[in-house]
Amino acid sequence: MTDEHPVVTAVRPALEAMGARIVGPGSIEPADLPIVWQGETVAAVRVPQLHGALDRLIESVESELGGPLPSLSREDKQRAVRLLDERGAFTLRRAVEDLADAMGVSRITVYNYLNAIHR
Repeated sequence: MTDEHPVVTAVRPALEAMGARIVGPGSIEPADLPIVWQGETVAAVRVPQLHGALDRLIESVESELGGPLPSLSREDKQRAVRLLDERGAFTLRRAVEDLADAMGVSRITVYNYLNAIHR
């Protein structure tokens, strides 16, 4: 969208960081969430499917921490677990196991990091 509405421009970075897409008013599907400004639908938010949600969260954290999870220091791995916990990653089924595999650590290590966070 070249002439996008200012409210769309304002919310775009946050929505894209969550893996959502913005679609124009002419492309809205029933599952999309309309962005209404002063009574006019200026765009809509297309939320990503849950399939792949953990991968998207991990990619976001890797980008934020500046490298792939396995190459991070122990402290940065702990920070990654904290960030993922804050973003709700561990509400997803098998998140601990999948994250442990992605980080190159054991499930017990991830659980220890989580326990340290919640103390």
